[in-house]
Amino acid sequence: MTKEQQLLKERLQSIEARIQAACDRANRKREEVKIIAVTKYVDADAIGDLLAVGVENIGENRVQDALPKHQLHGDKGIWHFIGHLQTNKAKEVVGRFPYIHSLDRLSLAQELNRRGEALDHVVKCFLQINISGEETKFGLSPNDVLAFLRETSNMKHISIVGLMTMAPVVENQEEARQVFRGLYEWKQRINEMAFPHAQVEELSMGMSSDFEVAIEEGATYIRLGSVLVKPE
Repeated sequence: MTKEQQLLKERLQSIEARIQAACDRANRKREEVKIIAVTKYVDADAIGDLLAVGVENIGENRVQDALPKHQLHGDKGIWHFIGHLQTNKAKEVVGRFPYIHSLDRLSLAQELNRRGEALDHVVKCFLQINISGEETKFGLSPNDVLAFLRETSNMKHISIVGLMTMAPVVENQEEARQVFRGLYEWKQRINEMAFPHAQVEELSMGMSSDFEVAIEEGATYIRLGSVLVKPE
C-alpha cells in the first residue's frame, strides 16, 4: 500500500466512525448509506488510490475533466455525474455514467431520453430540487416538481431513481437539517403519486460539512470531497 493509499484508508476509517454514529442516532443500518468520492479536484491517479482502498462510487462534476479519468478507470468503479449538466454535453455522459444526479429541467430530460433511446438504455437520474431556494444553486423549484414529473411521465428512457439537493454552506450543520428533511418529504410525496418513471429510492444529499445530519434525515448517498479527498 502506498503512502497516499494509507492516508486515504485512515480518512475513510474516521469517516466510517462518523457515519456509523449518525446511523445509530437515526436507527438506520450502515449499509443504507453509500459514499460518493467527489474527485473534481484530483487527478486520475488519486481516483486509482480511492478505488484501491475500497471506495466504489466516484463523483465527477465537469464533463471535460471527467472523460480522461473515466477512460482510465471507468470500468473499475460506479461513476456518478453530480455537477450541473449542459444539455449539449449529455451525449458524453449517457452510457458512461450509470447515474446522473443533476436532472433539473425539461430540455435536459428530453435530451437524456433521446440519448437513452439511441443506445437502447434507460438513464438513471436523480431529480435535483432546490429545497433551500438559493438563487446561486441549480435545481427545480419545489413549486415546479409535480408539473415536471407529469411532463416527463411518457419518457421511457429515463428513470428517476432518486432526488438530490444541496444545503446552504453553514458553520453549524444543524442549520441544514430542514433542507434535508424537505427532500425526504418530497421522496414520500412523489412515491405516493406513483409516477411510472419516478420510483424514488435514493436521496443524494450531504457533503463534507453536513453529511451526518443528512444521514439522520435519510440520505442514501453522501458526496464527500474535502473530508476524504485532499487535492495537492
